[in-house]
Amino acid sequence: MALKIGSRGAIPPFIVMEVMNAAAEREASGGAVYHLEVGQPGTPAPKGVIEAAHRALDQERIGYTVALGVPALRQAIARHYSDFYGVDVPARRVVVTTGSSGAFILGFLAAFDPGDRVALAAPGYPCYRHILTALGIVPVEIETGPSERYQPTPEKLDEARAEGEIDGLIVASPSNPTGTMLDEPAMRRLVDYCRREGIRLVSDEIYHGVTYDFAATTAAALSDEALIVNSFSKYFSMTGWRLGWMVVPEDLLRPIESLAQNLFISPPTLSQQAAIAAFDCHEELQGNLRRYAESRALLQRELPKAGFTELAPGDGAFYLYADIGHLTNDSQDFCARMLAETGAAATPGLDFDGARGHRTMRFSYAGATEEVAAAAQALKRWLA
Repeated sequence: MALKIGSRGAIPPFIVMEVMNAAAEREASGGAVYHLEVGQPGTPAPKGVIEAAHRALDQERIGYTVALGVPALRQAIARHYSDFYGVDVPARRVVVTTGSSGAFILGFLAAFDPGDRVALAAPGYPCYRHILTALGIVPVEIETGPSERYQPTPEKLDEARAEGEIDGLIVASPSNPTGTMLDEPAMRRLVDYCRREGIRLVSDEIYHGVTYDFAATTAAALSDEALIVNSFSKYFSMTGWRLGWMVVPEDLLRPIESLAQNLFISPPTLSQQAAIAAFDCHEELQGNLRRYAESRALLQRELPKAGFTELAPGDGAFYLYADIGHLTNDSQDFCARMLAETGAAATPGLDFDGARGHRTMRFSYAGATEEVAAAAQALKRWLA
């Protein structure tokens, strides 16, 4: 008799990881690859973080910590909200997690039940949908476009609620894949709407700090009821350290603590000890931001010359989202051919928008500016 396979794992793959695999195969065979596919900073962790990790290895036992994170790190994160945003966040409401992915799992489990409906923008980060689905929660995609700057609005939520009750809303500002942001009035409108209608707001703020024309607004400045998710992966350039955090409403604090104790025991201890130093490394991190800004300007100038003329604004993060409907109706095949024929690796839009992603794609400029420039030149030659 065949053994049962659970249905929770029957979710789509994360396509960007498939692109990474294809790019790695090309590199292994000696082919040149320009990495524009993955949202991973090309810089290492800040020097102060690495030095703190060495000290911890020499002086600490590196055992388990309490489930919510070491107190010194939680206090440092709370101070960050005061220094960065001018917002008072009690350290007791800060929860350190195993990456932002661990935060989403804990937050979704604590805030929602199987069968609940959670709205999110399309295009959007695919793992929101996949995690919700694996947990038995129903993702409700809200189609957004240039007129909404690819962000949810109260009007779009009204349309979604006409088809069924909405229990939660995920917003991401800056967004992956579009890089668009909600300014303070737009964020306030969503916060007020969710409060009035009894909708749990989940604010993904992992790209805060990576902004260019205006600063990001944290939902923590507008609501004590929102669930805030952030990470050391992007602005702090610590992807492989697998460390994130949440600012948690009082009513979810104990449920999240119990879930964390049982699911994760504790976040990575060495990463926690090292991350305390991250908040003293802003000078180095601002240097990274200047490099992203240079690469962003380069792609905004050069991609239209190659034929990628329809680009989302890219207010923050390190992505440009392109409508390529005039070039192809099959973004997955287009990206595969682009990699094979130019070495430029980018992500098809199907990862982010199942209905319309066949005509879109995402470029990441998180890597070295020299690599971004070489990719742009290769794409101009390819589509000339």
